[in-house]
Amino acid sequence: MGKLTYDGTLVVDFDDRVLAHLQIVISAKLRRGESFTFSWRDDASIGDGRTTIWLHPAVSLVFKFLGGRQPEINRTWLAELSNVANSATGLTLIPEPTGESKR
Repeated sequence: MGKLTYDGTLVVDFDDRVLAHLQIVISAKLRRGESFTFSWRDDASIGDGRTTIWLHPAVSLVFKFLGGRQPEINRTWLAELSNVANSATGLTLIPEPTGESKR
């Protein structure tokens, strides 16, 4: 289980595989100077709600992976996450599609 730390204050647990895909999508948008929202469903242990954060190039982000190996990247999921991130609603964590194309 990896961790995404937002602005030094919010720490969220994500599976390393999920976190690797999020890192690629988020980094690409921030590298282009784009600001956007990122939303996900909270775990039932903290209320089963939803959290949204505002991401922009000046916000500190740390991607901390539990495992030492880079997970395989699902190109289809990456493309879908990127498309969602570029929508008016911003990046939303969507389930990984089956029939994946990995690198």
